[in-house]
Amino acid sequence: MSVYVEILIRTPMDALWAHTQTPTLHERWDLRFSRIDYLPRACDTEPQRFRYTTRIAFGFEVSGEGETAGQRDLADGSRSSALRFGSDEPCSIIREGSGYWKYIPTTEGIRFLTRYDYSTRFGPVGALIDRFVFRPLLGWATAWSFDRLRLWLERGLTPEQAMRQTLIHVIARVALAAVFAYQGVVPKLLARNIDEIAMLRDAGLAAGAAGVALTALGILELAFAAVLLVAWHRRWPVSVCLGSMLLATAAVGLNSPRYLEAAFNPVSLNLAVAGLAAIDLLVLDRVPSAARCVRRPGPEMA
Repeated sequence: MSVYVEILIRTPMDALWAHTQTPTLHERWDLRFSRIDYLPRACDTEPQRFRYTTRIAFGFEVSGEGETAGQRDLADGSRSSALRFGSDEPCSIIREGSGYWKYIPTTEGIRFLTRYDYSTRFGPVGALIDRFVFRPLLGWATAWSFDRLRLWLERGLTPEQAMRQTLIHVIARVALAAVFAYQGVVPKLLARNIDEIAMLRDAGLAAGAAGVALTALGILELAFAAVLLVAWHRRWPVSVCLGSMLLATAAVGLNSPRYLEAAFNPVSLNLAVAGLAAIDLLVLDRVPSAARCVRRPGPEMA
């Protein structure tokens, strides 16, 4: 049940070490923390204690403390950093835990990985919440943050820029899915809009065939809305969307030109949808994704 996340980052070891071991840099890319502060220590031989804060929502914060439990530089060039952490706040589901980071150089880059586990509060209820809600979200946040760090070090995309790119992607993709779901359900499956049937008749379909085709198109658009959400980070659904909108606009212009001058016409709708698809395509390769991380340890890490 421990959380394991691994990603390959093509960057010098010292740069990766600095961005993960320096609090002011770490808190910028790690979604799990809104603030990390090193606490004073009497001498360099003492473990480095730190205080962390996580902003949940609506200004609500949970704080905790931890300490580095040791760092090692190995002969093969790899490094590791172990830590212990915990929170005394009664609202924190995490009571205490421990984990490590490893930095393993390879010919392709550095395998940066973490593995950690923790105990929970609130008895069996807390264990259930952790098992089915909190731990999956924490694992996803760790993986998403690792990819945001990769984009920062490999491509120079700052964590703040990556978050803006993510918000643009979310708005564009959700809006596209909503449009296709609405267009599939309301005018085609529920209302059976006469203009929808008329455009199919203009394309050469008989009355009966047009009704069947309208139902099929409604189901297809509803399914495509689901695909846009399920294939969240894939480019091909928005590429299909962009191409189909341009073809649909051309088809209306050829077969049903009288609709081009309507107050609410297919041209304005199709071009707006095509614009959203183009925006999503432009930002997609600069959006962090937890799916780029390995979530299960290999045999050597088991």
